[in-house]
Amino acid sequence: MSGLIHIYCGDGKGKTTAALGLALRAAGSGKNVLLLQFLKDGKSSEFAALGHVPGIEAVPQTRTFGFSWTLSEEEKQEAREYYSGLLENAFQRAAEDGLLVLDEAMSACATGMIDEARLLELLRERAEGLEVVLTGRNPSEALVGAADYVTEMKKIKHPYERGVAARKGIEY
Repeated sequence: MSGLIHIYCGDGKGKTTAALGLALRAAGSGKNVLLLQFLKDGKSSEFAALGHVPGIEAVPQTRTFGFSWTLSEEEKQEAREYYSGLLENAFQRAAEDGLLVLDEAMSACATGMIDEARLLELLRERAEGLEVVLTGRNPSEALVGAADYVTEMKKIKHPYERGVAARKGIEY
């Protein structure tokens, strides 16, 4: 069976959580999972746990750049080169019958940190059995069109609106 493309998007909590749930399911069935996060510092609590799950490799971030709107043009170019290299490497390393999770890929596209046209090309050219998950807000029409599954997480209510800060182990 050919691998399919999944998108978890929206303004609600749960995009990464859903992707990691699928990663656990895939690893539990014997698939190799490669997880790559864009625009995050790699310090989220899930990384501590994923390192103990056989079959899941979470690629650690060796560089962080901060928010895209705070970066100089030179820093943005450095970030683009770094994230583009991670993306290319991930598609090369992902197992043909495995799962590749590209967490915050849509946000990386929207901020210009990865080239969406290149991402779409990599998705089209991927190994036949490779399943790919993309998360983030506001996927483009082109990414939605390329996907087989599109699930939107919609925020109805969130404690942040009451001033509750993000909590370790729940939001990160």
